[in-house]
Amino acid sequence: MIKATLIVALVLLGIVGVFADAPSHSAGWKNLLREQLPILGHRNWIVVADSAYPAQNSSGIVTIETGATQIEVVQEVLRQLGTSKHVTPIIYVDAELKPLNDHLAPGVDRYKKDLYKLLKGRSVQGVLHGDMIAKLDESGKTFKVVILKTTMTLPYTSVFLNLDCKYWGPEKEKQLREIMKKK
Repeated sequence: MIKATLIVALVLLGIVGVFADAPSHSAGWKNLLREQLPILGHRNWIVVADSAYPAQNSSGIVTIETGATQIEVVQEVLRQLGTSKHVTPIIYVDAELKPLNDHLAPGVDRYKKDLYKLLKGRSVQGVLHGDMIAKLDESGKTFKVVILKTTMTLPYTSVFLNLDCKYWGPEKEKQLREIMKKK
């Protein structure tokens, strides 16, 4: 009997161990993001998605349920990226968001106001939602994509952050390529 109880306990501990990295509906997602950020580099993605965003199947895509609001998650992602020494975000939103209004999706006008206030001063590009999903699917074959699902129940509200190198930008890369041509 003791042997059977011990085996059951070890099995349960093993199961708990499997789910130890699973996100909780509290601040667990923030800690997971904090742990992932040093690993992520340029060409990786962080997506803040609404609750109906699909679970993608590419091997490099990780989906984390946050249990938090869209604005809270975007704010935290930007805060953590702001402390990063190695990556900075290139920000995309669904192109469908711009023409969307409260008549079609009640509450979206308030969301857009809050989101654009949060993104003020940053370059934000609109891309069709389907094109972004296809891009993430393709990127997920080679690079890691972290999807943070929120409690948002409005359409076309995803925020896509393509990570770029913070300490080496396109201008320096261009200068380097010019130097290399001369040698």
